Amino acid sequence: MKKNFVEYLLPVFGYIAIIIFAGIITIIALEGLPLLSKFSFFSLISGTEWRPTSLPPLFGFLPSIVSTFFVAIFSMLIAIPLSLGTAIYLSKIATPKIRNVLKPTIELLANIPSVIYGAFALLFLGPLIKRLFNLPVGLNGLNASIILAIMSIPTITTLSDDAISMVPKEEELASYALGASNLETIFGITIPSASAGIFASITAGFGRAVGETMAVLLASGNSIRIPHSILEPMRPITATIALEMAEAPVGGDHYRALFMLALILLILVLSFNLLSRHLKAIYRRKLYG
Repeated sequence: MKKNFVEYLLPVFGYIAIIIFAGIITIIALEGLPLLSKFSFFSLISGTEWRPTSLPPLFGFLPSIVSTFFVAIFSMLIAIPLSLGTAIYLSKIATPKIRNVLKPTIELLANIPSVIYGAFALLFLGPLIKRLFNLPVGLNGLNASIILAIMSIPTITTLSDDAISMVPKEEELASYALGASNLETIFGITIPSASAGIFASITAGFGRAVGETMAVLLASGNSIRIPHSILEPMRPITATIALEMAEAPVGGDHYRALFMLALILLILVLSFNLLSRHLKAIYRRKLYG
């Protein structure tokens, strides 16, 4: 009887989660899509001016979209080499004793609140970047990219380590039997075999970077214009929503523009997460048939 009750209850929890998720998407869509009755979608995503209080108001999403990808891409350029190097070291080089200490430490970084990362970027990284590059202000895309890279490292490292560890030992032993060194085996056999899983980890990290709010809000400089350099202040989608949602009149065009931005952000993050899951499925089929 107890087993039957549990088997009945678990699917209910799953359906509740699906209903909540569908409800969130529905609410965001219902609040944002009415804006399209006044502004075309193309004019919104291609507009370069964001002036919601002007007459007439201007809702150009392009500065926030470009800033989002600017920060996310540069953060991956920093995070990917560090994460993959760490994952390779943990999987193939580190002793069990070192691995048992280092891996939980890296995973612990994922549990630090994002506001702490943001405060670190605001109070330490920002002034450091300002001095190093002789800038008027250190809150810019580079600052946000560095802190997002630090926040993405646990995700990419952990998932890449899992992917590398799942590579069949027989393939590596065959490489050693042919006289290959440890490094030759790692980069010639292990990494190519784990490539789908590694790319899935990178995709998950990129999705995390695109969707991060508080750290970006504190680190990016919050300049709502199209950036031309990573050293310029910028404002990604998440920062725009967080800064302006409280002051936007409910039901007004400004309010609906922010929800439209939220819908675009949701689609982006979901796309990266679905791509990551698809790549993981491909990797599992490749390993287990």
